[in-house]
Amino acid sequence: MEIFEGWPLPAAIGVLFVIVLLRAGGTYALGRGSRAGVKRLMERRGRMAPQLARAETVIERFGAPVVALSFLTVGFQTAVNLAAGVLRMPLIRYLPALVVGGAMWATLYGVLGLATVNAIIQAAQRDPVAAILSALAVAGLLVLIEFATRRARAFAAVQAGAAGPRLPEDAGQTE
Repeated sequence: MEIFEGWPLPAAIGVLFVIVLLRAGGTYALGRGSRAGVKRLMERRGRMAPQLARAETVIERFGAPVVALSFLTVGFQTAVNLAAGVLRMPLIRYLPALVVGGAMWATLYGVLGLATVNAIIQAAQRDPVAAILSALAVAGLLVLIEFATRRARAFAAVQAGAAGPRLPEDAGQTE
C-alpha cells in the first residue's frame, strides 16, 4: 500500500495493530452496548443473521481462543467481535484475545499483505499484460473453487437427505 511506502516494517505493523484494536474493540463495544436492541431484534425476527448466530455459538463454547483466531479469517472476524460484545464476554477474557489476535493480524497483514501488494505493483509496472492475465487467472480460480464448493455442499445435502431415517414399509398401519 502506498500509505506505508518507505516506512520501516515495525512502524507499519504498529499502525496496523492500533487500527485493528480500535476497529475490533469498537465492534465489541457496539455489540455490548446494543445487547437489548439485538435481543429485541432476535425476538422480532425469530433468529439472528446466520454468521452472528454461528459466532455466538462458537464463542459460548470456546470463548477467547475463538476471538483471537477469528483475526485469521476474512468476514467472520467482525461477527465474532460483535457476538462477543452482545454476549457480554468479560473484558478480562476479551482484551487478551483482542491483543493476541490483533497482533497476529497486524503482523500477517504487514508482512504478507504489504509485500504482496508491492510485488503486484512492481509486476504490473514491468509487464501490465501479464499482470492482468494473472489477475484474471486468480479470479477464475476463485470462481471455480466457489462453484466446486457449492456443488459439494449441494451433493452432501442430497446425500444426507437420502440417508435420512426411513420408516419401515408397514409403519403407521394398525393390525
